[in-house]
Amino acid sequence: MLYIVPTPIGNLEDFTFRGLRILKEVDIILVENYKISRKLLDFYKIKNHISRYHIHNEHKVIPHFIKKIKQGKKIALISSSGTPGISDPGFLLIQSCIQASISIECLPGPTALIPALVTSGSPINEFTFIGFLPKKKRKIKLENLSKENRTIVLYESPYRLLRTLNDIKYFFGLKRNIVVCKEISKIFEKISRGNIEDIITYYKNMKKVLGEYTIIIEKCISK
Repeated sequence: MLYIVPTPIGNLEDFTFRGLRILKEVDIILVENYKISRKLLDFYKIKNHISRYHIHNEHKVIPHFIKKIKQGKKIALISSSGTPGISDPGFLLIQSCIQASISIECLPGPTALIPALVTSGSPINEFTFIGFLPKKKRKIKLENLSKENRTIVLYESPYRLLRTLNDIKYFFGLKRNIVVCKEISKIFEKISRGNIEDIITYYKNMKKVLGEYTIIIEKCISK
């Protein structure tokens, strides 16, 4: 059995009882970042065996863990925070388990996507989740998204936030409002709503842009 276990994206109280139980019961916990996960597991007094699983080694280690599961071991996958597979490693392992007829159990739990959508006030009966914009063909992606008639959700790092906001201004124009959610579920959580120019000005005036961001772009009403 492979368990996909979401972990808190900020407040440690966001962990589910079920998630904690499973992490205590499995034989191996696969972690994206050893230091971050060790801190979390120590907080909850979870002493199970830890192995590293991340984008730089996943192709190499997947056969080993598939073999372990086939031998009867229970393995849980966690990322640094949130739900594995959502802009985090996990897809290849899940796909490999499916191909190997291994059962997969994914727990519901923390992710920045849903709280950001709900608090944005934008229509969410239909939405498009992009995650992080691609490094290649970024302009083509943004141009296509500018024609999207559903609410759009992006993830962004502090290092590229202003660049992305300026790209949104260029490709989407000035008529659409956006919502920028900073550090959801953390101490410095902040929700900024309004016109793209106002949001850009706000972040330009910051001494240093820190934190992780979820950007909500309202849907295109008409072209």
